[in-house]
Amino acid sequence: MATIVNSALVGLEHLVYAKIIKDDATGTTYDTVKEIAPVIDAKISPKVNSNMLYANNMAVANMSIMSEIEVEFQVSDLPIEVYADLLGHTYDNTKGVVESSANDIAPYVAIGFKAKKENGKYRYVWLLKGRFEEVSEEFKTMSDKVDFATPSIKGTFFARLSDKKWKYVADEDAGYTGGDNWFSAVAVPTTAV
Repeated sequence: MATIVNSALVGLEHLVYAKIIKDDATGTTYDTVKEIAPVIDAKISPKVNSNMLYANNMAVANMSIMSEIEVEFQVSDLPIEVYADLLGHTYDNTKGVVESSANDIAPYVAIGFKAKKENGKYRYVWLLKGRFEEVSEEFKTMSDKVDFATPSIKGTFFARLSDKKWKYVADEDAGYTGGDNWFSAVAVPTTAV
């Protein structure tokens, strides 16, 4: 019988993304994994539609269907080239300028990160398909105290077309040992060889 380990999450780090090249009935292909920025916090909120069937004056069945997953990440800063890449804007790296158009379409991406536990082990997460919306930013004048303004990026995620999967989670407390390879590619999690 497996031992259940209960260790609270105490940290969050290594926020990355990979653009989706293809997602259809033949499979899903991702581009190279790239770092977004140092992450402050993350919120993942699946939306579930649930309904109860009543017959003979009583509940006889219940069905729940997940529709979409709202995600929000707050980061220390969002590098301009990552901002452009995540939102489909044009970036001129020779001038350091992003050009945004009303016709720009954000690409589909996967998002990965890891969360540290109080016992020093990690939980690893990949959200497999979604798209981000324009970044929420706040700008303030300097005052007599330090007041950091950090951007948040929100998106909507859902299941892939290829296999209807939407998330991978691996946990070192449950025996996962492939953490060194988790961010090398978006793939079915395996243990280290």
